Amino acid sequence: MNRVIYNTSRLVHVLPEEVLDFLIALILNLIFVALAALLLWPLGKPMMALRLAKGYSILWVVTALTGAALYRVQKFFRVDTDTHYDALVISNLAHAVLLLAGWSAFAALTIRVFVSGTPGWIALILWLIGLLSSHIAFIVLSSFYKGTVYKMVNAILASITFIVFAVWPASGRAIYGWFFDLF
Repeated sequence: MNRVIYNTSRLVHVLPEEVLDFLIALILNLIFVALAALLLWPLGKPMMALRLAKGYSILWVVTALTGAALYRVQKFFRVDTDTHYDALVISNLAHAVLLLAGWSAFAALTIRVFVSGTPGWIALILWLIGLLSSHIAFIVLSSFYKGTVYKMVNAILASITFIVFAVWPASGRAIYGWFFDLF
């Protein structure tokens, strides 16, 4: 029995930290969507979980594609940790902030659609799911940007942007509506 446990734990040590962070974020994302679906089903809002799942899949793809494009631009301009650390951190942070704010706008606008005409206690549950979904988006982005600076800024930003877009949905639609209309 100990041999099996040792071999299993050894597999974790074989994986690079980046891959392990990515897999953990992906698993947490899937667990969140599944739990949200289980909670939303009896509330009569299962389509909200489906829309969040679609949004997360787009978030993962857009993050990977735009992150790769940003990496290419940084390589072209020779921005790295040795020569232009500040430019590297600022460009990565700007990328993460734009994506996280975009997710918060998406989540707030999605929740707003499903909240209309529901009792107060169901609306509260839906808004809490939306707020938690922004934190899950923060975890997704943290799997791409692991630095303490990124995590400190994005952890706070996840909640603040969701609340801002929930209170002022027109701003989310104005900033990110063109992108949401693509899907």
